[in-house]
Amino acid sequence: MDSELQENILYALLIVMSFIVYIWQYRRKQRRNIAQIARNQKAGLTEPASLHPKIDSNQCIGAGACVSACPEGDVIGMIRGKATLINPTKCIGHGACKAACPVGAITLVFGTENRSIEIPETDEYFETNVPGIYIAGELGGMGLIRNALEQGKQAIDAISKNARSGEGCLDVVIIGAGPAGISASLGAMEKKLKYVTLEQDSLGGTVAHFPRGKIVMTAPVNIPVVGKVKFKETTKEALIDFWTKVEKDTGVKINYHERMEDIQNAGDYFQVTSSKSTYKTKSILLAMGRRGTPRKLGVKGENKTKVVYRLIDPAQYIGQHVLVVGGGDSALEAAITIAEEEGATVTISYRSAAFSRAKEKNRQKTEQAEREGKLTVFLSSNIKEVADSTVSIINKDKDEIVISNDVVIVCAGGIPPTPFLKKSGIHVEEKYGTE
Repeated sequence: MDSELQENILYALLIVMSFIVYIWQYRRKQRRNIAQIARNQKAGLTEPASLHPKIDSNQCIGAGACVSACPEGDVIGMIRGKATLINPTKCIGHGACKAACPVGAITLVFGTENRSIEIPETDEYFETNVPGIYIAGELGGMGLIRNALEQGKQAIDAISKNARSGEGCLDVVIIGAGPAGISASLGAMEKKLKYVTLEQDSLGGTVAHFPRGKIVMTAPVNIPVVGKVKFKETTKEALIDFWTKVEKDTGVKINYHERMEDIQNAGDYFQVTSSKSTYKTKSILLAMGRRGTPRKLGVKGENKTKVVYRLIDPAQYIGQHVLVVGGGDSALEAAITIAEEEGATVTISYRSAAFSRAKEKNRQKTEQAEREGKLTVFLSSNIKEVADSTVSIINKDKDEIVISNDVVIVCAGGIPPTPFLKKSGIHVEEKYGTE
């Protein structure tokens, strides 16, 4: 056998071996993806939080570009040659999968067939059906920081083109100082608009409510006045510090601890009533979150000062008995971080039988902390009463358990501002897996 024939046989064997390895790896990934879907279905982790991809399997050619484009890594996987949503609850609405698809088989939608989400209707300039009222950021369904920053900037661009405020009238009142509100405020200042920004809480909006040290995903974005900012992964503290520096360096003005209470349409202008003042304005930009008013427990003693509705700094609970109420990511993250503080005793009470709405990573951390004795978990339980130094809990066996308690952190979500939007005349559409 001559050397040329030997080389050809060797190349052929290498090709065959490479093909066999490829098929083996492909099938292993497929089995893993199928198993992941089964685990998520068993845990009830099947409903995306907000914007997410909808994949047309008939149009999909199995290129796999969407899989590698996803910044979260394993939201989409390949099954039988088709892209499939395998980890719905991990999706952050980035939209990179849609951009990467070479045949347009992916659309980004809100809600699902089983669980709807109410989204206010806006046009391409983020203006609602009520002329002069705009919506940007989380309230409009865009919770991703980069998208919210961009929307706030674009909304102000549109508002500035029609700015014609008279004496004693503002060009725009911006409601909220989260990512969209910050970007909009800087844009208004850059375009020399007469504006007021109202924030009922603190700088950062929803980001400020994240537990200490939480990683926030973002990406390069152009911010008015500031310019191009590059973030890949950062902590909540670093991001808040960055915005605080921007606020100081630019002089952008934000009215903190001033809550918007009412909007009246006076025809030629809007009258915005806050907890501190009244403003006349030609336009309004609603850049507030979807959290709305914190959801209450409705139990005796809930009005005590030791009952709070968000975690600011776990270190303030060193050596204290803390009860966290809720079973979502914010509840588990709060409990986990407080449990790391010296001398803290942490208990979680959740009304359901499993933490089905929380991310797998948080569920695993909670289970580990419980095994290590750092956490006590009461599933299928409800709070009966909050007393000065104790809390009464009804467990799954209907027994009443009384535990020592210094503080109660309620992480039961919020009541979205949908009624307020409808009262203001804004159309709100219920999305069932639609764009």
